[in-house]
Amino acid sequence: MNVVWMIAAVMLAAAAWITMFRLLAGPGTLDRLVALDTLVAVAMCAVGTWAAYSRDSTVVYGIAALSLIAFVGSVSVTRFRVPDTETRGDRGRL
Repeated sequence: MNVVWMIAAVMLAAAAWITMFRLLAGPGTLDRLVALDTLVAVAMCAVGTWAAYSRDSTVVYGIAALSLIAFVGSVSVTRFRVPDTETRGDRGRL
């Protein structure tokens, strides 16, 4: 069973590495925001994997809090980054 945990850890580390590359080399702000959301999701998966490995359910509250903070942060950045079409007068066009 330790092989499964090691494979999961290697895959999560690879996902975090690739996401960090995209976060640092992203051409635009929204690309970096998507990479940051992906990195938070990978971190939540890592914490969930650790909870399953150690059979400790106390970290589940941390996963829930992290997901809520990530959602609110993404929505607020997107709200202020993407232009509002109704105030510009071009309804239906971006």
